[in-house]
Amino acid sequence: MSRKFLGVSWQFPVELDESDRIAMAKYEDSVRQAIWTILGTSKGERVMRPDFGCGIHDLVFAVNSAGTAGRVASEVRRALRQWEPRIDVENVVAFPDTREPNKLLIEINYRVRTTNNRFNLVYPFYLE
Repeated sequence: MSRKFLGVSWQFPVELDESDRIAMAKYEDSVRQAIWTILGTSKGERVMRPDFGCGIHDLVFAVNSAGTAGRVASEVRRALRQWEPRIDVENVVAFPDTREPNKLLIEINYRVRTTNNRFNLVYPFYLE
């Protein structure tokens, strides 16, 4: 099965490759970078797509508690299901980082639909 379906896009952050061309993200890496973009974008941030993004940014001043972790996991799950059709979200868990008191780690387990490959991504979320 061809992975070309997963797409090729500019790498984020945008930078040049060894040939001084814009570096590209391909296939599963493109999916991973799209997930980071969804989670890193707050709703209303994009003028032409004000509904794009993830609602975790509304929780940035919340107390680091089990309730906040649950709400963060729920928002991540909802955003990925809405904005990344190339994956099936298998599990999302948010938990406090034991080394930094104002940081949650969001563990995302997902499967790329066309290849059936499973991946794990950990996204840091800072509470102020």
